[in-house]
Amino acid sequence: MKKYIVITSINPPTEAVEKFSKLKDYNLIVVGDKKSPREFKLDNCEFLSIEKQVKSNFKLAQKLPFNHYSRKMLGYLEAIRQGADLIVDTDDDNIPYDNWSFPDFEGYYDSLNHSGFINIYKLFTENKIWPRGLPLSLINDKGDLSSSIQKTLCHVGVWQGLADEDPDVDAIYRLTNNSPCFFKKRDPIVCKKGTLSPFNTQNTMIRKELFPLLYLPSTVTFRYTDILRGLIAQPIMGLYGYELGFTSATVLQKRNPHDYFKDFLSEIPMYETTEKVIEITNDSISSQKDIGSNLISSYRALSKEGIVQNSELEILNTWIEDLVN
Repeated sequence: MKKYIVITSINPPTEAVEKFSKLKDYNLIVVGDKKSPREFKLDNCEFLSIEKQVKSNFKLAQKLPFNHYSRKMLGYLEAIRQGADLIVDTDDDNIPYDNWSFPDFEGYYDSLNHSGFINIYKLFTENKIWPRGLPLSLINDKGDLSSSIQKTLCHVGVWQGLADEDPDVDAIYRLTNNSPCFFKKRDPIVCKKGTLSPFNTQNTMIRKELFPLLYLPSTVTFRYTDILRGLIAQPIMGLYGYELGFTSATVLQKRNPHDYFKDFLSEIPMYETTEKVIEITNDSISSQKDIGSNLISSYRALSKEGIVQNSELEILNTWIEDLVN
């Protein structure tokens, strides 16, 4: 099985990137941008500089904006071209623990059956904390999720590993609390169809069958792009029997510097449209279509509602074309 890790970075090799490069079972691809160093030298790492991206045969390289997280998709395409069976998304500030790994996609796991969004962090900590992308109306929800857990046979399409110390939270949490969080160790949790949770690109593994869902929208803000990707992905995954799973933290995040208020401004469209995206996507998809066609239908409907720009459709079609080629 060919396993790839894809990271985008504007920094010289960080502690996290160096540690990922030493994982012998994985191939590491780092995607650069205009702010990245011109020289990025690291053993067991393929660096896709802007020059390499422009010279590649990926049409997407000409469509994506520079200095945007969505250029990470060129790393996915390179991994797929090289025959990847699974791809792990992470960032250059997520330091893997020595036991870093993911569960099998198929197996009996603790499962959660719930209609709508849940705060998955509640199953891993007693702290009042929530993942970026959770509808704000659920921040103070005191419902007990643990009573709904049953062990079932699961068909996982995406595994999201949590991150210790500075996990993925929204700017509201960071502006009002910002306490570090170290999650408790527990068995993985799988969200059954209709049980929704935001997931990101920070410590996330996706199986080959769902590679089209790696698409990162480029006409939304940096703080929304990966969350929007995950929102659209979940209804589509459910059509084909795939589920979303979460594991205890397997990385330690030493977060790169951020301006929390700028993050907040960048997240406003996310706060406003999270639940609407699920509704629009559910109304746009069909099990009679393939994943790519459902993606296009979803984004077409989202563009009509002004959640993404009309130009997103051209970029998405290019992504699908590059995948096919």
